[in-house]
Amino acid sequence: MIKTMTFAVIHFSIATLVAFALTGDFLLGSLIAIIEPAVNTVAFYFHEKIWLHTPFLKKRESMTKVKTVSFAVIHFNVAFIVTYLLTGDAFLGGLMATIEPTINSFAYFFHEKAWGFKKKNTKLSIEQPIRA
Repeated sequence: MIKTMTFAVIHFSIATLVAFALTGDFLLGSLIAIIEPAVNTVAFYFHEKIWLHTPFLKKRESMTKVKTVSFAVIHFNVAFIVTYLLTGDAFLGGLMATIEPTINSFAYFFHEKAWGFKKKNTKLSIEQPIRA
C-alpha cells in the first residue's frame, strides 16, 4: 500500500498542475485533479494486484516498459472520461488524456524503477552475511 500511496502523491501533483493549466479555472481544475487521480489510484492498486497474481504477468514484472504501457492505457482512458464528464468538452478531455497521462507515465516508469531498486537492495542486504 505504501507503493500505491507514493504514486498517488506524484499523480495528484501532476494532475493538479496540468488540469489548472488546461482549464484556467482553479475550481474546475482542482475538481479534475482530485477525481482523476483518485480513480487512477484505485486503478493502480488493482493493476498491481493483477500483475502480482497473474503468473504470465508476474514473470514479466521486471519489464518496466511493458508494465508502464499497460498502466498508461488505463490512465489515458480514465483521464479522458473524467475530464469529459466534468467539462462536457471532448477536446479538453482529449488534451487532458494526452498530456497528463504522458507526464505521469514517465513518472510511473521512474517510480517502478525506484521500487525495483529498493526491492533489489532490500533483498541483497537480507542475504548478505553478517561480518564480525
